Parts: sequence; C-alpha cells; structure tokens
Amino acid sequence: MFTGIVQGLGVLRRRGSGEVEISLPPPMRERLAIGGSIAVNGVCLTVTGLGERSFRSDISAETASRTTLGRIRTEEAVNLELPLSLGSPLDGHIVLGHVDAVGRIEAFYREGEGWTLICSYPPEYRRYLAEKGAVAIDGISLTPYQLDGGTFRCAVIPATYEGTNLKARHSGDPVNLEFDIMAKYVEGMVRVVR
Repeated sequence: MFTGIVQGLGVLRRRGSGEVEISLPPPMRERLAIGGSIAVNGVCLTVTGLGERSFRSDISAETASRTTLGRIRTEEAVNLELPLSLGSPLDGHIVLGHVDAVGRIEAFYREGEGWTLICSYPPEYRRYLAEKGAVAIDGISLTPYQLDGGTFRCAVIPATYEGTNLKARHSGDPVNLEFDIMAKYVEGMVRVVR
C-alpha cells in the first residue's frame, strides 16, 4: 500500500524480456529488499534483484499492456515510492499500485506559481471521480476538479512539479491512473445491497 507521495526519481536503465532495471536514489536502496514492493509510476512491482544503485523487477505481459510501463523508454525518468509501514504518516491518499486505466495529458501549463494539468480518462471510470476527491496520476496523489466531459484538472504545486517526472511531461503523453479505492468499495457495497 502506498500514499501517492513520490519519494524519489529513478531512470529506466535496461529493459529485457519481461524485466526492467531501474536506478534509484541511495536512501531508497537501503529500505529495499528482494521480494519487497515498490511503486514505479504508480504500478506496484516486486523487487527481483538489487544492484548497488538499481533494482530489477519482472513485468508481466498484463502489466505491460495495461499500464505505461510497456511503453517507457530507456533513460526515461519514473516516479518511485516505497510502501507504507506501520506508523507511517498517510500524507496523500490510499494508493494500491493497481492501475485502473491509462489516461492522457490533454494540456499542462504554468498558472501563477504552479501548473495546471488537464487529463483525459476512459469514460467508464467517471463514477470513481469526485470533485476535490483523490486520484493517482503516475503514482502522484492529486486532487481532481472541473470534471468535464471526459477530462479533469489538477493543480500541481512547485514541490510536486520539481520532485516528480511531471517536469518532463507534455500534452499527449500517456499516464497511469488509479482511482480512489474508497469509491470502488462504496460501489461494491451498493451493488450487494441491491
């Protein structure tokens, strides 16, 4: 389980047949273990190997086809987050690392001291979005607003812009989307009651 608060940036160093190797900041390396989890652009992966400054993970065909991890290029920056541990603060929102859909950046522009991100998403997921709720975009916990005809907006503060791979994103780029788990549980409970 994660929070959507990116803890560092890695870089895709190598892609093999069903495997990736990603660099990571030294402080994160100390907390990583083989068999442990790490979120990469919001996708929960299992660590299968550790180097001095990198880790390896297997990527199934399912993960490659349903997320942006099947499309990232060597030397591309990725957002990294280690899982929550008991007693950790929940600074963002509950993120499982199970991507629901791939969306697309429709616009990303400077506005005042920060940035505005406009993202499109598959229409069948509209029921999971709430004005001023929560959504994870490439593993970043953000607050959607102005839900309008298949798009939503998110304000991006300077710290988020500088500390994530958003600074390398442009209109048209695909992004991993994970919608709020609470909305999914509520939907499940309502279906059972009917």
